[in-house]
Amino acid sequence: MATDIRSILGPQADALLGYESKTVNRSRLHLPGPDFLDRVVAQSDRSPVVMRNFQTMLNAGRLGGTGFVSILPVDQGIEHSAGASFAPNPDYFDPENIVKLAIEGGCNAVASTLGVLAAVSRKYAHKIPFLVKFNHNEMLTYPNVHRQSYFGSIRQCYELGALAVGATIYFGNDSARDEIAYVSDMFEEAHQLGMVTVLWCYTRSPGFKVKGADGKSTDYHASADLTGQANHLGATIKADIIKQKLPTNNGGYAAINSGGSSYGKWDKRVYTNLCGSDEAGNGGHPIDLCRYQILNNYMGRVPLINSGGESKGASDLAEAVATAVINKRAGGMGLISGRKAFQKPLKDGVALLHAVQDVYLDKSVTVA
Repeated sequence: MATDIRSILGPQADALLGYESKTVNRSRLHLPGPDFLDRVVAQSDRSPVVMRNFQTMLNAGRLGGTGFVSILPVDQGIEHSAGASFAPNPDYFDPENIVKLAIEGGCNAVASTLGVLAAVSRKYAHKIPFLVKFNHNEMLTYPNVHRQSYFGSIRQCYELGALAVGATIYFGNDSARDEIAYVSDMFEEAHQLGMVTVLWCYTRSPGFKVKGADGKSTDYHASADLTGQANHLGATIKADIIKQKLPTNNGGYAAINSGGSSYGKWDKRVYTNLCGSDEAGNGGHPIDLCRYQILNNYMGRVPLINSGGESKGASDLAEAVATAVINKRAGGMGLISGRKAFQKPLKDGVALLHAVQDVYLDKSVTVA
């Protein structure tokens, strides 16, 4: 039975489903669709093997053949510690249950660590596309730091049967330039072996939390303008897909440049013309803020998937469906949702993944 999207969205249904963007028109975007590889990726220098593996991913799961993707990412055993991540559902200490959730949940791919996917590769690598995340920010170093370390080689990812590899770069952090260098090199090797590259384009800097005149701090790590620029850097090192958090605000550059400080380069038209915000970056419809991320992905030539975020319990389904609607209506390719799915009993996790996928299967949910 199809998901009742409007009912799940509740009071925000009209604002999300009825909105029409007045910023950059959808006709100027390279939108997902069944012919995305032939129409867009085939113009690039990607090899026939990368094209084949990319198409294999797009053909998998409940969204197979639509041009959209639903990916289950479970690398939180390193990123957030295994105990903290799997205590709500200890079954997921076992890698096989991670892969089973992705398969039963109808996902296009399962994304996890080298160790998790290697542990079950002979049984499952031919049953669902594997996306190996080769670097992580481990949380055992004391004090905790924001720095990615790579946990495996591209050759290892290839030999365990992965069709794709993924990495994170913490843009804005003092480790960013080193991460850009080695991820770029590893993406080049992955492309040589025919694998699809996926980049988690996250921002990290204490300077991205700005104290206003009222003394209150605002966090701009998920602002449309800063995440958009992170996406643009990710596209530059030839990510085939970019993963980004859904924007929660805008005006990061404007805020950081207040009080006599100087940072980066920015233009007020980013906020007004491109995001529907005011000149300081206040306001803007969530769909327009997400669309600005896609503009930075070469107008969608590099597709955008948004992350599902942490599990909050009862509100997870509504939040996941709303994120999917915003991503799809902005022109994105899909959702990569983990904690909202695996920190639940299997049946509930599968139901949430199916509800997200139903947004992309529903032809009445159109690009704004």
